[in-house]
Amino acid sequence: MSKLRLAIVGAGPAGIYAADILLKHERSFDVSIDLFERLPAPYGLVRYGVAPDHPRIKGIVTALREVLDTGQIRLFGNVNYGTDITLDDLKKHYHAVIFSTGAITDQNLQLPGVELEGSYGAADFVSWYDGHPDVPRTWPLEAKEVAVIGNGNVALDVARMLAKHPEDLLPTEVPDNVYEGLQSSPVTDVHVFGRRGPMQVKFTPLELRELGEMRDVDIIVHDEDFALDESSQRAIESNKQLFVINKIFNQWRERETGSASRRLHLHFFAKPAEILGEGEVSGFRYERTMPDGAGGVTGTGEMREVSVQAVYRAVGYFGTPLPGIPFDSRHGVIPNHEGQVIDDDNRIVPGVYATGWIKRGPVGLIGHTKSDAMETVQHLVKDQASWWSPEHPEEQSVSALLESRDVQFTDLSGWHRLDAEELARGAARGRERVKVVERSEMMAAARPEAH
Repeated sequence: MSKLRLAIVGAGPAGIYAADILLKHERSFDVSIDLFERLPAPYGLVRYGVAPDHPRIKGIVTALREVLDTGQIRLFGNVNYGTDITLDDLKKHYHAVIFSTGAITDQNLQLPGVELEGSYGAADFVSWYDGHPDVPRTWPLEAKEVAVIGNGNVALDVARMLAKHPEDLLPTEVPDNVYEGLQSSPVTDVHVFGRRGPMQVKFTPLELRELGEMRDVDIIVHDEDFALDESSQRAIESNKQLFVINKIFNQWRERETGSASRRLHLHFFAKPAEILGEGEVSGFRYERTMPDGAGGVTGTGEMREVSVQAVYRAVGYFGTPLPGIPFDSRHGVIPNHEGQVIDDDNRIVPGVYATGWIKRGPVGLIGHTKSDAMETVQHLVKDQASWWSPEHPEEQSVSALLESRDVQFTDLSGWHRLDAEELARGAARGRERVKVVERSEMMAAARPEAH
């Protein structure tokens, strides 16, 4: 074979890294890669899943941009897999497909009261404050006291965005509607609840340190949570990250509090028991836990309550099924063997691959995404004998197909125009960037000739 025509569905880090790794791979054939993305802009959760005040994200975006700007990958934005283009279409135009659609919905949390008004999934709130085009422009920020369930990076992002003074977000690319919404928030207290102890947290030292740097926000920790057992002490001694996390907590325990207008409370050994309220959230009940000696916790039977008017559930993301592709509904992933998609009978599905969170679940950071993509790409290259045999592998045939269906797709030049528009909006106000939020405005910037 002289050329591999590859489709990648999902233009977040997982999809872009897979394309980059394949282009750099030592192989005996040429490669032509088309990247499909349902939104008009690429970068996935780096653009729409991380709080806007994370400076390190800029470095990741720069790396992703460099891959796209090599000119070796075609981008088809605003194209929805399953409707605008189907699996049958892909088989007619490509030799194989990699799905890198991520995990964008909230993991389910079975908890009494979870359906009350004022109980929210963190993923929806993150999409709102990141200006995702598919969520409403407003968010009900009416609570003075808020609970956040979870001890991962997303939980800390949500807590920080709720507790932080909105004007301190202005140097970031926070969308206008989000800044205005947060300005109207009456919040005074944000409570973060983790089932296990402070040495079993899932967030990083960087995330934790950012909490303590917020202006006019007291961080409240409780001494009873820091009577560490032997297992925790060993973890501190053997794990550099936990050593730093413990040091940060101990510094906070020494701080004077009481002068700030807002407070962020960290509660450990707190297992969620019930969201309280009649019709709407009025409180949060949890069971006090204790170390079980093996790194886990066991219940004590002691129940406690905190008065809150909103609860955010940040217990993890979950993948979404894709038409025509096997799906593990228990784990929220495409079932696979090292990236090779497998069917219900545990047989490898020819030509179909997965990478990123839709492959392994919502765990790991950017480094994991790269090694994950490498594994998938290595299998794809070795599987040449079982690739599809497309009827129309010509590159122009895909554009013609989408145009025949009146799909208003954006290309790399369109993304560059949208990117320039966001930078221009920022420059006009002395900011680096102001994100365009409405899909219609994104499309008008990307495809001015069509508007």
